[in-house]
Amino acid sequence: MIPQHHDPATPRPSDRPRRRRRTAAALALAVALPLGAAAPAAADANFPSTEGRTNISSILTADDVVRELQKLERTSRYGVDAFTLAEAGMEVSTSEQGRDLWVATVGSGEEHVWLQGRIHGNEPYGTDALLTLLKDLGTNGSAEYELLREKFTFHVIPMYNPDGAEANIRHTVLWDQVSGAPEGGTPQRIDLNRDWTAEGFAADESRAFYEYWTTVDPSWGVDIHHQGLKTEHGTGDDVTLSLGISLAPGGPTLPGLADGAYDRLTRQMNVHVYDELSKYGSINIDRYQVGGSYEIDIKGGVVSAMMLGLDHDGLNPEGHSHPVVFFETSGNSSDGSLGQKARGKSVRQNVLALQELLLGLATGEVQQEDPERWDEIPHAPVTGYQTDYAGVVPVG
Repeated sequence: MIPQHHDPATPRPSDRPRRRRRTAAALALAVALPLGAAAPAAADANFPSTEGRTNISSILTADDVVRELQKLERTSRYGVDAFTLAEAGMEVSTSEQGRDLWVATVGSGEEHVWLQGRIHGNEPYGTDALLTLLKDLGTNGSAEYELLREKFTFHVIPMYNPDGAEANIRHTVLWDQVSGAPEGGTPQRIDLNRDWTAEGFAADESRAFYEYWTTVDPSWGVDIHHQGLKTEHGTGDDVTLSLGISLAPGGPTLPGLADGAYDRLTRQMNVHVYDELSKYGSINIDRYQVGGSYEIDIKGGVVSAMMLGLDHDGLNPEGHSHPVVFFETSGNSSDGSLGQKARGKSVRQNVLALQELLLGLATGEVQQEDPERWDEIPHAPVTGYQTDYAGVVPVG
């Protein structure tokens, strides 16, 4: 039975006095490089490449991920458990093309944390970052990692979309496993990050991970993505990482959830990450926006559905929900903007962001942040909300 979780709407006093920890460099001994990667490039390296130099030969495949998960299970000191959704007893448990869907857990805390990456197949470094974090959680004996394992049980999904990853495309393709060809003969691409809806799920991956989510009832979540090349509003500086919330703070939807608690908590989560990572000269952060000046307010996104408490087919009758944020690293592997020289830095900034956020949640520092400081994170003036249910909704 899944244990009862702390209500995230109620700040929990820290077990330790509030303190401004040393930056995540204090944890640098715990930040392993991406598995199989070279050392991070110097701060002035091209980050990411603007010259179309994307060599995907070093990007982890679905088979690579399985091998790494099994290796981490064998070698971890602190009980990493890697398993397929079939082994977890899910009714649907494989991808459209029949690949196993994998999860790894570690930790013994009552609060469960959902960490997912590569829901878009051409956005690879969430996989590397989550495998790196999983290795640290499974092997690092520092006081910080002991605290994380005691406070939380982590559910890590390094590669949500193995079919898209193998094809190096954003989507998955609906597949007839009997004929070994796309359903209907014509490829139908499905964006898995728009496929958690009250009407159901187009793709097997969506149904499978949704069912698993309903058995976990997380308290917190993070989704790791990539975006295109981006410059900061007002300065023109290259952005390396954008912080996002898929239901816009202060927008049409989020203030009405959990009596406004998620509107506050998601901003606090990203404000904390912004403060901690701004100490690094090679990381330049802004807020995630689309269309130049729109905030997103999508209800079919996976993390949006988690905050909305999606109940499909009676699998979530209590309407369990929780706050979730997402990270967007600049560059992806389809448009030639990934930048191999920056691989170590791209992965490392996500690992640092995860570490700082998780430690801040564990100590209670996140819950003490000023949510209004969300507006201090660089962004263009907001003119509207880009929705998947009503087009663009103007501000006001």
